[in-house]
Amino acid sequence: MTWRVVAVGPVLFALALALLAVAVPAAAADAVRPLRVIVFGAHPDDCDLDAGGTAALWAAKGHAVKFVALTNGDAGHQSQGGGALAKRRRAEAQEAGRRLGIAEYEVLDNHDGELQPTLAVRGQVIRRIREWKADLVIAPRPNDYHPDHRYTGVVVQDAAYMVVVPNVCPDTPPLERNPVFAYAQDSFQRPNPFRPDVAVAIDSVLERKLQALDAHVSQVYEWLPWVEHELDSVPKDPAGRLAWLRAQRSAQSIGVEVRAALRKRYAAKAEAVRDAEAFEICEYGAQPSEAELRRLFPFFD
Repeated sequence: MTWRVVAVGPVLFALALALLAVAVPAAAADAVRPLRVIVFGAHPDDCDLDAGGTAALWAAKGHAVKFVALTNGDAGHQSQGGGALAKRRRAEAQEAGRRLGIAEYEVLDNHDGELQPTLAVRGQVIRRIREWKADLVIAPRPNDYHPDHRYTGVVVQDAAYMVVVPNVCPDTPPLERNPVFAYAQDSFQRPNPFRPDVAVAIDSVLERKLQALDAHVSQVYEWLPWVEHELDSVPKDPAGRLAWLRAQRSAQSIGVEVRAALRKRYAAKAEAVRDAEAFEICEYGAQPSEAELRRLFPFFD
């Protein structure tokens, strides 16, 4: 009996060590492996506006970022439209992605101004989240002036949790766990205002974000100024237009709540931040701890 006890003890001890050896490296690998982030926008410039700076920071650290526009933007211009405009905007998006240094910028072929949160569009979103093996998914909130923006928020919400269900979109392997889902910042107050759970200082990459926006010529220098009745104020030459864009951006200020979110993670350095992007954690995805948030947004001291 004594011999049996002595023999079994080392066996159990060796088994415990083996299990620990598997678990510890797996956790450590999860902590250091490159992040996989996917950002959804309604049109081929929305992702850049919402998260272009943070995407540049992720990319600079070796993380994989993908932008997805759910529509092809074929209605967003005062004098062009249809397939020719869609082709132009897809080319602009590709150039913007190159300037940001992100891995991929995909523009889906849904019509601008006609997006609906259908099962078909939900399937497009679910498949792309799964194929990207996303750790973090970013999208607009579902309250916005533009129906395409609203429905992008709705359909990405609808994809949360469903990305782990094997019998939904069974042609694409499900994720093992639900990613963290987050909303990009907006200024809308009804039915509830945006809450900045995380704010990222983008001063160091602001010029790269502006260069990406500069690639969206049809939008930044033509369509949006036309809508705002400011088209005559946009310079005609490329250098003048970029200076105009810088001035437009510098006129924006950081709000009180975003500044408070910056202080939470940048401490005293927050007061010097001049430009930031903020994000709100969606309750439908995985709920990250503070440590997980810092892994997903690895920019804080």
